[in-house]
Amino acid sequence: MSLTDLGVPDTWPEPTTFDDMIAWCREQRRNGPVRYNEHQQGWELFDHADVARVLSDAAIFSSDFSGLAPSQEDFDLFIKGDITGVDPPRHRKLRNLVSQALTPRTVAALGPQIKARTNELLDGLDGARQFDLVDALADPLPIMVIAEMLGIPITDWSMLRDWATTMLGSDDVRDDTTTEDMANALKDLAPTVRELNAYLRAHVQHCRTHPGENVTSRLIAAEVDGQRLDDEEILGFVGAVLSAGHITMTAMLTSAVVLFEDNQDTAREVRADPALRPSALDEVIRCRPPFPQIGRRTTQEVEVAGTTIPANAMVSLWVAAANRDPARFTDPDRFDVRRKPNPHLAYGHGIHFCVGAPLARLEASVVLDTLFERYRDITIATDSPVEFRNPWLMSTAKRLPLAVTPA
Repeated sequence: MSLTDLGVPDTWPEPTTFDDMIAWCREQRRNGPVRYNEHQQGWELFDHADVARVLSDAAIFSSDFSGLAPSQEDFDLFIKGDITGVDPPRHRKLRNLVSQALTPRTVAALGPQIKARTNELLDGLDGARQFDLVDALADPLPIMVIAEMLGIPITDWSMLRDWATTMLGSDDVRDDTTTEDMANALKDLAPTVRELNAYLRAHVQHCRTHPGENVTSRLIAAEVDGQRLDDEEILGFVGAVLSAGHITMTAMLTSAVVLFEDNQDTAREVRADPALRPSALDEVIRCRPPFPQIGRRTTQEVEVAGTTIPANAMVSLWVAAANRDPARFTDPDRFDVRRKPNPHLAYGHGIHFCVGAPLARLEASVVLDTLFERYRDITIATDSPVEFRNPWLMSTAKRLPLAVTPA
């Protein structure tokens, strides 16, 4: 019996809204926890237990897609040090070295800097009662914080933002996107990635000869069992932090505003009780994970939820579905800022749990505190359109106009 016989569609619906994507995920789960995607010739999982199992088993479910994804020289260099795309034992080496540079103390020390940059951007609005949250704060702030953390000169921040915007700018990926489509997309982006690679390589080399109090210099100095990171590995890690860290923070902040708008009583509780804010932000990322799905590749034949998946197959893990699995979360569609426990998978799970999660949590917490301090009322403006990214790719806004009342 085929999936079509079971009533399971071969393609995703047109990219409409985040809620439509969640409804689609819910329908897929009703048809069974495992789906084969005919167009992409890969498997899709929707249940929390299955997604968590896959994320925990790096031996059978690899993060290394070399040989499956189209190869492109500039991208290959850019991702060399991206620890999310490598397996043990190399992953262990990279993670241990990176953890020496990005320590909890290093992250915690960024709080005053994040606060200062947030206020600087909001001061630049000259008391405006209406502004686009993305353009004014949620997009530039992460680049500023990450660039400053890495020791990148302030004069270059706008250039980094332009590169990041170009690389994350396309929403044109669908369920029926082919390998040829992906190769063409990489070719179009290659000049931008080449420029960014050249810039980051020069920055790493500068930090080697002029070390400072920044994370890039700490990455250069990090050593475990006589091993150090080479320039290309540092370049790749720095590039991954700039791109993934940027979009994650933008998504968390815009999603928080959207969820507070839809849950006004809860928003008032969170505003009144700062102790609720950390758990509220965790609930934000559970309900609206920045990346609704992530991929793995099987290294051998394996059975998942009674279905045999062959070796060397692509497996898409629907985190957005897993985070709303009623078998794991009570009343999963409810925005519950007091939810305990909250074992969401938005930051990953197992050895690939997001190394930048503490920074994302700190940054979002500082920004939320600052917005509540400066504005006694924050609502989504009704006289200007809200624009979202393709929800099948990223759960974030392109444009989110706010109406605010100063405190």
